[in-house]
Amino acid sequence: MNRRVYLDHNASTPVYPEVVEAMLPYFGERFGNPSSVHGFGQEAREGLETAREQIAHFLRAGKEEIVFTSGGTESDNLAIKGVALGRGRGHLITSRIEHHAVLRAVESLEGLGFEATYLDVDGDGLVDPEAVQRAVRSDTVLISVMHANSEIGTIQPVREIGAIARARGIPFHVDGVQTFGKVPIDLDACNIDLLSFSGHKIYGPKGVAGLYIRKGTRMVSVQHGGEHERRRRAGTENVAGIVGLGRAVQMRSRDMAGEAARLTGLRDRLWEGIRTRVPDVRLSGHPTRRLPGTCNICFRDVESESIVLGLDLKGVAVSAGSACTSGNVEPSYVLVAMGVPVAWSMGAVRHSLGRSTTAEDIDYVVEATVPLVAKLRSAVPGRV
Repeated sequence: MNRRVYLDHNASTPVYPEVVEAMLPYFGERFGNPSSVHGFGQEAREGLETAREQIAHFLRAGKEEIVFTSGGTESDNLAIKGVALGRGRGHLITSRIEHHAVLRAVESLEGLGFEATYLDVDGDGLVDPEAVQRAVRSDTVLISVMHANSEIGTIQPVREIGAIARARGIPFHVDGVQTFGKVPIDLDACNIDLLSFSGHKIYGPKGVAGLYIRKGTRMVSVQHGGEHERRRRAGTENVAGIVGLGRAVQMRSRDMAGEAARLTGLRDRLWEGIRTRVPDVRLSGHPTRRLPGTCNICFRDVESESIVLGLDLKGVAVSAGSACTSGNVEPSYVLVAMGVPVAWSMGAVRHSLGRSTTAEDIDYVVEATVPLVAKLRSAVPGRV
């Protein structure tokens, strides 16, 4: 029987047992609606507000600055549309490698009369802060640049970009879904006004996320209904999920630093193992300024889906890009933006490590990859 190795943590993570335990009462005896004034409702409200305090403490923010949503996509949409529509018209700045939740939110605003600048990135996937500076106009209403890309793991210079935004009085949104709970985020040092984060990337439940909104940031609600979340996001809150998110954040506060160092070592072990045994491979993303557990490798003249399926037969889970774009036969838009040639980008495989990953897992993946790539290449016409 094959060993089972999960290297797709950027797509989703297994839930901490402690998180499941914290959530269970809110599926049972603490089932009340947190907006109700009776005791059942107030029990639910207490769990919700405790989670808000846990997350605020982790981010060193005020609890009133935390808004709960259904996922990172909703958080991105609320941030971008909420700020832009609150100003009526104007100009937005983002990058070409943002998550589709950001790119399509910006595109939807262009359909309403807004204008947008999509910044290029360099060969490592980095946005140039000077390009941000040049793109700023008198009517720029928002800058949105992610903290780290889910496919390549490159960590953006958000501190420098945030300084530009603050100097010009422009709200700065950061999609932190891939970095929240994995690497430190200093909201004040980076002048971040809005930060998106999600539960299922940090060993919490799916279907729950949040948005940090700096006090004083002017924006409107984009979802209408009740008075929930201080009128910023209508809809009965997912109390059990929110309680789980709060507990997951507590666990990450304990585990984050040690795990980052461990995963960096395993990530580099994986790259060295493949680089030294498989010809014609290249690392995508910045060599050092990268998420601890992300290793995106391009295998020349091989289709990434074939590698993904071949490794799956060996019990190994990896991906051909982000989970939101898997199954797409086109080369990754992220790698295209970085200028990676098609012969390489079509063979991109993302390995994303997590808290359960061991050195033995990494060695098993290397041993499974070497003959698989050789076999796939042997079937390529003209390939020697």
